[in-house]
Amino acid sequence: MKIGIFDSGMGGLIILKEIAKQLPDYDYVYLGDTARVPYGGRSPETIYLFTEQATEWLFSQGCQIIIVACNTSSSGALRKIQQCYVPGPLADRRILGVIIPTVENIPESPQQKIGVLATEATVNSGTYPKEIQKLLPNANVYQQGAPLLVPLIESGQLEAAEKTALEYIRPLLAKNIGTLILGCTHYGLLKDKLRQDLPSGITVISQEEFIPAKLQGYLARHPELETKLTKNGKKEFFVSKITPEIEKQAKAWFGAEAILKEVNIEGFTK
Repeated sequence: MKIGIFDSGMGGLIILKEIAKQLPDYDYVYLGDTARVPYGGRSPETIYLFTEQATEWLFSQGCQIIIVACNTSSSGALRKIQQCYVPGPLADRRILGVIIPTVENIPESPQQKIGVLATEATVNSGTYPKEIQKLLPNANVYQQGAPLLVPLIESGQLEAAEKTALEYIRPLLAKNIGTLILGCTHYGLLKDKLRQDLPSGITVISQEEFIPAKLQGYLARHPELETKLTKNGKKEFFVSKITPEIEKQAKAWFGAEAILKEVNIEGFTK
């Protein structure tokens, strides 16, 4: 059985790169829904459908665990999809998101002011404020939607994405935030520029930096799942559309093993 990683686009590749670096022995299946990226401006019903199709397809490929490395899907569809498999024939499978691990990684301080940069759908879901308040009830949470960032990143326009991100962050800086959550896995490609240009007192949280350790801890706590995972160090890469930029990034990060295969996931529903 394998570990599946799903994202609307190349954000999942960033997560896979870091997970495979820390946990190289396992077998992985990456799925990027590049034909329908971005998800951030879509309706909750559409986000749920796309996420359901992706998880069903990954389960059909022999995945024991799926990491939904998409904040939009994690915020808008994950909980309902998780409930669909308990009970049921796939009740021994697991679907994990990235938002709760992110919230758990926020450094605690008095009179905390936290900014969240995310897609419009993630912001509209209210998931980040809700989950942050559970752990940090005294925190003030400010959100900012960033609809242009994923399209810019997916098209390889990183310099434009960096400049645009700084403009999106301005209203959050006006709130005197001390922590900035990059609430989309795509945004990990912008973290170095943001850390360089933002005020030195702001902690920038980028998900690929701690998701591998969170997964490692989860597997240690669930040996009944870990022992089912195969360990051949194999990675498979699937996308709903092969684009020049994702092909370029996959080869840059994974070398010769990054052989992208195109797949249609639209018929996969529970």
